[in-house]
Amino acid sequence: MGMSRIASAVEDAINRRSVAYLKDKGWRPRIIGLTGYGSVQSLHVLGRVIMADPQVDAEDPEALERAAPLGPINVAAEAQRGWRSFFTAQVGFLPVTVHANGQSIRTMTDRGGYIDVMVRDHGLEPGWHEVTIEAVAATHPVTAKVLVVDPSVRSGIVSDIDDTIMVTMLPRALIAAWNTFVRHTSTRKPVPGMADLYKQLLADHPTAPIFYLSTGAWNTVPTLRRFMDKNGYPEGPMLMTDWGPTPTGFFRSGIEHKRTQLRNLLITFPDINWVLVGDDGQHDPMVYDELAREHPRHIAAIAIRQLSPAEQVLAHGTPDAIEEPPALRNATAEHGVPTVQGRDGHALATMLPEVVAERSQTLVALED
Repeated sequence: MGMSRIASAVEDAINRRSVAYLKDKGWRPRIIGLTGYGSVQSLHVLGRVIMADPQVDAEDPEALERAAPLGPINVAAEAQRGWRSFFTAQVGFLPVTVHANGQSIRTMTDRGGYIDVMVRDHGLEPGWHEVTIEAVAATHPVTAKVLVVDPSVRSGIVSDIDDTIMVTMLPRALIAAWNTFVRHTSTRKPVPGMADLYKQLLADHPTAPIFYLSTGAWNTVPTLRRFMDKNGYPEGPMLMTDWGPTPTGFFRSGIEHKRTQLRNLLITFPDINWVLVGDDGQHDPMVYDELAREHPRHIAAIAIRQLSPAEQVLAHGTPDAIEEPPALRNATAEHGVPTVQGRDGHALATMLPEVVAERSQTLVALED
């Protein structure tokens, strides 16, 4: 048995014991509804089941975060320490039922306690809706928000999170640990101008969806939601991943997660042209360029936030970007997909809206 498989088995064994211990303490499974998305044909409903104190008000998300297995902590509501988000006992392989517009879909949580249910022919109109998730032995059903994208929509945004909209300087191990497990979430700073940039892009296409794609863990979603609300970022589904060992590796591949989710969006929304926004601290330029080369008619533009030399050092150890598409083999050179770069949202805003408008006209002409 490989070391990663052993680590995965150990993690599962520890979690089973944690669930049993908390059950003896009177805790019960509690459902956390995550933001789902879909088209008028199909809908992804997302959620998670963890153990929680039944005496904690489930309608209070901050109180729910304080109900982690380590017990409550006396800090201000907007200064929750980020490390608490990771100490949860997830309930794997638990039967759950999703109710969406008269349909009831029975499924089961995965080993990490996650729910990802596809509801087909759901009959929901475009816009934001709520679906209900209930689970065996859970404290009570919960609602989860879902975004149904109008079939007439032709534009959308995909945005990275870390170092794109939020200054985190991940994933350098020491800094990542400090930002995630120690620093108060209220001290995390937004990248200047990014919220305004997204609002400007969406003003021209008010029905366009925005998706936040990150290699960060699902556990951090409540914290990130508060950060986005506080700093004026448009609401949109968040496509996160899960940390920890798998049968094939000690850590899940962030690159593969992004590749998979981007392709899922192209499959779910085949008529949307996407603006892909990321940073050059890690692999966004290559992942986005790869997708644009494969599907140039689905990509309106690529926007890359350029980290400062100091941020680059903290991100990966050198003052320069670690990975960029080759000068003559990239989506811009081969297919005319525009790429713009800038230090922050203000710099990108001087170029990106005009580039997107011109590219959209080109794509319409190609369709005709």
